This record gives sequence, C-alpha cells and structure tokens, in this order.
Amino acid sequence: MRILVTTASRHGGTREIGEAVADVLAAAGHAVDRIPPEDVLAVDRYDAVVLGSAVYAGRLAVSLRDLVERQGGQLAARPVWLFWSGPVGHGGRVTGEAATPPDDVDAVARRIDAREVACFGGQLRSAELGLAERALVAMIDAEDGDHRDFDAVEEWARGVAVSLRGAPPRPAAP
Repeated sequence: MRILVTTASRHGGTREIGEAVADVLAAAGHAVDRIPPEDVLAVDRYDAVVLGSAVYAGRLAVSLRDLVERQGGQLAARPVWLFWSGPVGHGGRVTGEAATPPDDVDAVARRIDAREVACFGGQLRSAELGLAERALVAMIDAEDGDHRDFDAVEEWARGVAVSLRGAPPRPAAP
C-alpha cells in the first residue's frame, strides 16, 4: 500500500515521532511518503494516511488543520490515523487525564473519520524557544526534557500496519 505520513512540527520533536511511524510502516512493506502538511497538494494517490501534529497553545498546528480543511473529503475516503504530541512530564503513550485532547483534536478526527487517535509525550527544550513560547511554557509549568517513548510510538505504528494488512488497496482512479 502507498501511505502518506505527514507531520506538523515546529521544533522537530513531533516530526521525529512521524519518522518513527513511517519507518515501521516501511519495514512492514508499505511504500511510505513523508511530506510536511503544507507541502501536501492532494491525498488521492494514497491508500492510507497518518496525520501527526504537535500541540501549540492547546491546538493542533495550523499547517495540519489547513491540510484537513483542504483535503477533508479525500482524507475521509481512506483509512486515516491521527496522533498528537505535546504533553511534557508524562512519557510514552499518554493515557488518562494527561491525555485530555485539545479542543480541535475531536473535531479533526470526526472530519476525517480517523480510525484511531493517539497521544504521545512531547519534547521541550526551553533554551530553543522564542520569547512568546517561553512565556507560554512558564504559564503552564511544563517540564523541560524529552518525554517521548519511541517504544510506545513503534507499538502504535505496528498496530496501524496490522490494520492495513487486511485492507484492500484503493482502486486506481479512472
């Protein structure tokens, strides 16, 4: 199957999660394209899509929301998985209260008919942030460091690969 993995990431931490997902899918035998959301012109040539976004100020990244706005119908017509990262201080695949999704995650998941939504811990390097970002981080008392658990990411991606194993590829467009 041909799969698009597109990840919105301002500082690179979420992009690295997307790369890990793409690596697992490629190792499972899929043809995987890795394209930032702002560079995705169309999704109609893909059999499945994995969308990922960091969360900024309690929302998914603008570039991912724009992609969903532009390609919502096409995304809903194929299997789509959505992940977001951002909680810091809670490693791995985040569950429970720490995984309370930003308001727009549910709306995006419904719009694209996402098969699954996952949340992973994020990465925060305060020294690399701009002044406004540092002020926001100070307000929420976020914990500096790398809170990502790539074992949890890869486990989730293997689940996506298993789900795709039984799915027939989309028929070629006329």
